[in-house]
Amino acid sequence: MTFKVSEPSAEHLRGLWSELGAVLTGRRTFDKAGGWGGNHAWGPAFVLTHDIPTGWPRPNSTVHFVTDGIESAARQAKAAAAGKAVGVHGADTIQQLLNAGLLDEISVDIAAVLLGSGVRLFDHLAGTPAILGSPTVISGVGVTHLRYPVRKA
Repeated sequence: MTFKVSEPSAEHLRGLWSELGAVLTGRRTFDKAGGWGGNHAWGPAFVLTHDIPTGWPRPNSTVHFVTDGIESAARQAKAAAAGKAVGVHGADTIQQLLNAGLLDEISVDIAAVLLGSGVRLFDHLAGTPAILGSPTVISGVGVTHLRYPVRKA
């Protein structure tokens, strides 16, 4: 996949991606992405799901399915990341991690596109307000990249 972005955004994305050792995602994202062809670009992918889809797991795939909850999924992804960060896809997965106190950072890209549908990122949060630290802010062309540390209660 090729992205055409401004140099500040490219530098931000290269840095972000170089930190990642695994990804944790939900089933909706997995389905929309077609399972990334069996291998996610960010490393081993751990898909939180109630049911493993037909035809999976596949031979030589780095996609793993976790059916026993968010804590187990986070633990498995962290082990696979081997000291690097775990990237997280999907609003519902992010909400579950926030509610469980298992998220260290939130990276949000604010772009000049209004989607109008989808799952809202900060719905259904328990124990709010969640306290975030001061963000790192990177201005790109048509986008602002924000990285907020999540403060522990």
